[in-house]
Order: sequence, then structure tokens, then C-alpha cells
Amino acid sequence: MQQDTLLHVANVSTLCLCMVLKFPQIFVMMRAKSSSGVSLSSLLLELSGFIVFLTYQMYYDYPPPTFLEYPILIAQDVLLLLLILHYNGSLKQSLIYTLLFVGGWRLLTVEKWIIDSAMSLCTFISAASKFTQLRCLWRSKDAGQVSALTWAMATYTCIVLVRFITMTSLNLWVLLTVVYYQKHGSRSKKEE
Repeated sequence: MQQDTLLHVANVSTLCLCMVLKFPQIFVMMRAKSSSGVSLSSLLLELSGFIVFLTYQMYYDYPPPTFLEYPILIAQDVLLLLLILHYNGSLKQSLIYTLLFVGGWRLLTVEKWIIDSAMSLCTFISAASKFTQLRCLWRSKDAGQVSALTWAMATYTCIVLVRFITMTSLNLWVLLTVVYYQKHGSRSKKEE
């Protein structure tokens, strides 16, 4: 019972944090009137991943509570994208990005295999987004206008997945052990 309550609190707090996740980043950029340190490529990858995930959930009629945070995150990322383009002096490119994202979103649902393939790439897209932001920071050796609070909240929202990662790792370990002993066991039987 207590574990269920803890999991419920973690889920609700994660949803609440997602509703304001990008606000600190938005406020930092607006206050500084600069997007230095914030990777445009990272943001575009993240936005793509969010759109794929949301589209997949809607395509397969998942219940809204399972994906409720994604429209909110997408709206916040779109605002961040507009701010980056504005501060980089390339706001005119927003029309191109709009056409690409809307066209890509429509393309995802043309065939079932397209959305399924895109969803299977979602984790890689998300990871690429983080590595792209890291690369930006490592190259500049300056955090610029990157909000530590936004990244702290994002870290918290992912901690809920630690159980999933742990169980996946343990399942993989068991699988590899089974395969190893099956091969080892068959060698022992052949030697006898």
C-alpha cells in the first residue's frame, strides 16, 4: 500500500513538473535576451521525439493520462525554439520549422509501419538530444544561458524510470546468463 502511494506521488509530481519544466529555461533566456549555450539541434531532436511519442500514443488510442504531459512539453519546446530563433536573428526560419514539423507529424500516420518505426527510434532520438546539448556545452566550455533548474527537474522526471531501467538490466543479465549456460551446458554434454 505504501509503495503504491509513493509511486502515485512520484507520477503526479512528475506530471506537475512537466507542466512547468521549460519555464526556468524560458525565463533565463528572456532575462538575458540570449540563447547562448542552448543547443538548437538538441531542442529540435527533443521536439521530434516528443511529437513521435505523442502521435504514437494518439494513433493507438492510449488513454490521455498516459501522454498528457507531451502536448504541454511540445508547447514549451516550441516557445523555446521561437526564442532561440529570435535571439539568433533567424525568426524567419520558424515558418520552415513549422512546415517540417507539421509535415513530419502528418507523415507519421500515413502508414502503420512508419509510426511503429519512428516510435522504436524515440529513445535514440531522446538520447541524441542530450548528447547534442552536452557536445554544445563541451565545445563552448560555458553553460551560457542553460538553466540548471530545468535540467534538475528533467532529471527528477526520469528518476521514476529507474525501476524500469533496473528491471530491464536484470532481465538482460538473466537472458545473457541463460544463453551462456545453454552454450556451456551443451558443450559439457558433448564432452561426455
